[in-house]
Amino acid sequence: MLHQILLWISNNYIELLGLVFGLLYILLSIKQNIWCWPAGFITSVLYVYVFFTSKFYADMGLQVYYVFVSIYGWYNWMFGAKTKQQDDLKISKTSYKLAIYLSVTTIILFVFIAYILINYTDSEIPYWDAFTTAASFVATWMLAKKILEHWIIWIIVDAVSLGLYIYKELYPTVILFAVYTILAILGYIEWKKQIKIELNV
Repeated sequence: MLHQILLWISNNYIELLGLVFGLLYILLSIKQNIWCWPAGFITSVLYVYVFFTSKFYADMGLQVYYVFVSIYGWYNWMFGAKTKQQDDLKISKTSYKLAIYLSVTTIILFVFIAYILINYTDSEIPYWDAFTTAASFVATWMLAKKILEHWIIWIIVDAVSLGLYIYKELYPTVILFAVYTILAILGYIEWKKQIKIELNV
């Protein structure tokens, strides 16, 4: 039994490392700790490999995007304050105009990604893969800007992804996304509480 466990760990150690750094990433992001971005960077590099070997090609591409947006997010959280009086970037809410732009962007990304997956890959679940990838692109950009509602998108994406990874038998990743879903809910509650404090309401 121990031999089987050790063998499984040796065959899945990259995914397990992704699990550890992924949990660290979301816990730090809930606390608005800037070190979430280096943790996210490492997570993304690891999952490029995991998703490539599992034929989640859109998710693999998303992880490549995460690598670069982690650098952008780190910079923006450090230097993106709107006024010199602010030490760091503050949480904001999505305006009606921005919500429309982000919705249209998500739809365009979904159609584009689904087309690529259907016509140029052997993806087994192209539409679901395209949906989670398109929404994740937008949600990660919103996180880099510290926009509150990005947590709502993550709740939906993480819950859907959880089902997909059960289907693909990526069990360490199933654990990660089950925790992600719960933490996304907690993250929304925490950030909403924080924005009320910052706005004195």
